Amino acid sequence: MNPWPRPLSALCRGLVPLSTRTIVQTTTVAAKLKTIDDLPGPTFFTTVFWLFVKGYADKSHLLQGLQKSLYGPIWRSRFGPFDLVNVASPELIAQVIRQEGRYPVRAVLPHWKEYRDLRGQAYGLHVDKGLEWYRMRSALNSKLLKLQEVSAYAPIIHQVVEDLLQRIEFLRIGSPDQATVSDVAAELYKFGFEGIASILFETRLGCLKEDIPKETVRFITAVNDMMTLSEIVVVLPRWTRYVLPFWKRFVQAWDDLYDTARTLIDKRLADLQAQMERGELTGGLYLTYLLSCGKLTQSEIYICVTELLLGGVDTTSNTLSWALYHLARNPHVQDRLYSEVNAVCANRRKPDADDLRRMPYLKAVIKETLRLYPVVPGNGRFTTENEVIVDNYRFPKKTQFHLCHYVVSHDQTQFSHAEVFMPERWLRTQVFQHHPYSFIPFGVGVRACVGRRVAEMEMYLALCKLMQHYEVHPGDSGAPIEAKTRTLLIPAKPISLRFLLRA
Repeated sequence: MNPWPRPLSALCRGLVPLSTRTIVQTTTVAAKLKTIDDLPGPTFFTTVFWLFVKGYADKSHLLQGLQKSLYGPIWRSRFGPFDLVNVASPELIAQVIRQEGRYPVRAVLPHWKEYRDLRGQAYGLHVDKGLEWYRMRSALNSKLLKLQEVSAYAPIIHQVVEDLLQRIEFLRIGSPDQATVSDVAAELYKFGFEGIASILFETRLGCLKEDIPKETVRFITAVNDMMTLSEIVVVLPRWTRYVLPFWKRFVQAWDDLYDTARTLIDKRLADLQAQMERGELTGGLYLTYLLSCGKLTQSEIYICVTELLLGGVDTTSNTLSWALYHLARNPHVQDRLYSEVNAVCANRRKPDADDLRRMPYLKAVIKETLRLYPVVPGNGRFTTENEVIVDNYRFPKKTQFHLCHYVVSHDQTQFSHAEVFMPERWLRTQVFQHHPYSFIPFGVGVRACVGRRVAEMEMYLALCKLMQHYEVHPGDSGAPIEAKTRTLLIPAKPISLRFLLRA
């Protein structure tokens, strides 16, 4: 027997070095990953059947649930220019978000980019990408996402809320039963428009007046037209622009929208310059900050402020509309909310930021409303930096993900009695566990809604004052109202409510 030990080379013979083993294992795992072509999903004709025969064209939020039940939590859908990977579980949504990169993109908007190029405008938050997007977003964040900064907007929001109360009073007194407001969502849209515009442009537009100024009507009309036409233009092939009117009308809507915003911004800039020439302090809020901070060009300010307006109106108006609808149909919830508001702000005192911190049920009402009716039923991520692995699928760059917020926030495994309006589920006293990515109505990460804090403050202050002044009851027949999808999740028909003065 050889007394000497075997040479090290002999001991290692036949063994794979650790680094090589790692590469082999990684390669083996990669080989097992499926591709986008392996995903289940409907055919083009199945999608057409669902949309236009079964009536899902304006109920795409419900289509999420149908498709998830058929194909599982991840599937592919193709329609027109869209080729989407739909993700409909909080775990898979989390996987997408955690791989989104430093400069994530929600979705490609080629028709918006084409308009910007046509008019020689800055791209703005929704079109620009990468470092330029990050620079603009960073400049916009500081005065919108910090609570102490947003608190400075409370006085102007209170003014707009007072105008809303006067408008509600005018409408209900003028109704046949002296109580009913026949289209609450329309009035709250004006409130949302006036509120966010007052902050962004530092001027009042008169949206809640009986006779709305013509320029304000033009502004509101342009916003509505652009959003509606944007959905149509993006699915039509380019050749249709020469035979159909939609592209021309889309451009005109953007022109009206941009020109009005630019006029308002230029007016504020002229006022600031005049104040400086007189040696006066240039006090102001958000627009003053943007015009004086030197972080954005004037062209970038025009488009960024306009885009902030687009995102800020419907968040407030739709959520408040649905909240009042459910409060009217759930008197016990309304009574509990009123008791909290009255206990913190007796004698109809205006709430401040400290008061709002002591109103957990108020915040729970808004949260539960956003769970049932996320402002947009789906969000997006377009991969630009790296390939992405989700579940057991590998997706290359330029994959468009559709994050199905609606179906996830209605998931019975995440939220018991998911279709029931239960604000108390959000109170800390409740034993309530859900995946953090099952409720993200404002998005998540660096692409989260930049105006979230402002929207929340508008909703909190408006709902407080409405509860202080009125009991809200269903109007007309009180029949249930469903939601429909028009990019946003909106009431399928006008919400009619009766407002009865509290003693």
